[in-house]
Amino acid sequence: MDIKLIVENLIDAFISAGDLSLDLRDKGLTKEIKSDNTPVSNGDLEVNKFITKKISEITPNIPIVSEETSDNKDNNQLKDFWLVDPIDGTYDYINNLEEFTINAGLIINNKPVAGLINAPAKKRMFYSYGEGNAFELSDGKTINLSSKNTKINRPIKFISYSNKIKPEIQKIYQDIGVVENVRMKSSLKFCVVAAGEYDGYVAEPRAYEWDIAAGHAILVSAGGTVTDFDGSEILYGKKDLKNPSLILKSKNIL
Repeated sequence: MDIKLIVENLIDAFISAGDLSLDLRDKGLTKEIKSDNTPVSNGDLEVNKFITKKISEITPNIPIVSEETSDNKDNNQLKDFWLVDPIDGTYDYINNLEEFTINAGLIINNKPVAGLINAPAKKRMFYSYGEGNAFELSDGKTINLSSKNTKINRPIKFISYSNKIKPEIQKIYQDIGVVENVRMKSSLKFCVVAAGEYDGYVAEPRAYEWDIAAGHAILVSAGGTVTDFDGSEILYGKKDLKNPSLILKSKNIL
């Protein structure tokens, strides 16, 4: 399997999916509340249809698990598969904010080996296909995040998903030496840590595998780490597809 070729063949599709998401939003989205009390829009569903079709054309023998469909979610034997979140950060998407992303992570032997994340409102496209190969495409330029010198002389700055920091997370902050945290939604947090703009992210068990797989692949390819609170490796294809606790670190603080 040529993972590099697979990813490179999907980049244009992800950029087109980003354009589609913005076009649909400009025209006015229709919104519903799902059974888990989270919002979904016609934009989520249309982008999902577009992305999964492209992925299926390029890797027809690899199953897809997407947030927005039921396909393969009950298959507990998956080792090689895609995890797709067509719109991560739907709240931002439907409210004309910018921190939503389009995501796909390729899992091989239950580990993330490649990721694609487009943040179309930010005009930032991220992708990876293995150690030393994490990239950002922005303003027509491609930057290798793996070789980018991100060392800067500033206090350690983390991202959080909430402004209310729980005691167990505050303790981890203290152990690492975090002096500032900034709230950010969606998998964009993985990308900005990979780019060295922030130094990490901590979360107790929450969300699902499709929320983190692509970002996990990108961050690790850029030289960072993703573990649970015990320092254990994060694997994919768990029975309920739910995430364990997470600690992300950029290469700046390893």
